[in-house]
Amino acid sequence: MKKVIVIAGPTASGKTGLALHLANRLDGEIVSADSRQVYRFMDIGTAKPGPELRSAVIHHCIDICDPDQYFSAGEYSRIARTTVRDILKRDKQPVVAGGSGLYIQALIDGVFSGNYRDPDIRRRLKEEAQQKGLQALYTRLRKQDPDYASRIHENDQRRIVRALEVCEMSGRPVSRIRQEETVPAGFPFRMFGLRWKRDVLYRRIESRVDRMMASGLREEVEFLLNRGYSLEDNALDSVGYKEMIAHLKGRLSLDEAVDQIKRNTRRYAKRQMTWFRRDPRILWIDLEGDIHWGKVTDQLLHRLKES
Repeated sequence: MKKVIVIAGPTASGKTGLALHLANRLDGEIVSADSRQVYRFMDIGTAKPGPELRSAVIHHCIDICDPDQYFSAGEYSRIARTTVRDILKRDKQPVVAGGSGLYIQALIDGVFSGNYRDPDIRRRLKEEAQQKGLQALYTRLRKQDPDYASRIHENDQRRIVRALEVCEMSGRPVSRIRQEETVPAGFPFRMFGLRWKRDVLYRRIESRVDRMMASGLREEVEFLLNRGYSLEDNALDSVGYKEMIAHLKGRLSLDEAVDQIKRNTRRYAKRQMTWFRRDPRILWIDLEGDIHWGKVTDQLLHRLKES
């Protein structure tokens, strides 16, 4: 059986470029592991591959649901695993590429399947977040499950509330349940990570944000708001969209919004690297200067053969 190739790394590190070269070289298909590219209508702000690239190489796990629909890592795991197995069955090369560490973990290692759900507990926790502030819930989570708390953002209300709900129902932290109850995918894989010097990556991030603005990010967000979507939808409560919504609502100037997108994207990239560094299975590829993706592909395939 072919080894599933997983390409991880922070935003703007070049995962899409490398995935395309690999898929072309190996007669492969790309499986996105991006937690925002699953949403329809969110193209520019998620750096979603355009129609031209998606017609050149088959892409999966993109445009699965609307921005106001709930979509979890568990659902991603189910869809992505089925997709990868289908690609393998057709003797094609699966190339998984994305910056969502949680989605990659869900695909490879699985998610716990226990039915730890209680709408009353969830409602109470959300009310508590409104009354006392989300930071109070995050502080509680850090005490109950420091490992999981360190892997999510302190403003990620959905995951904070979900983790506390599971803790309260099961009496165990989410991180321990995942270790005890998850089922690995079972197919062979090799994980690679793209790594840049921090100052170079930050320049790449700022250039990407500028390209997004030139491509119409403001207009994309305006379109989403006109369709009735809002910050109450988890999909739009993310970097690039929430800052542009603040601008369109008159709370930020355009320059302020762009500056905040760049700053928040840099912070997000830092959190991504913190997540990926914890995984000893990742083989790192250090990048610098102008990239020749053909040579990087050669390097990756050489390391794949050796492993």
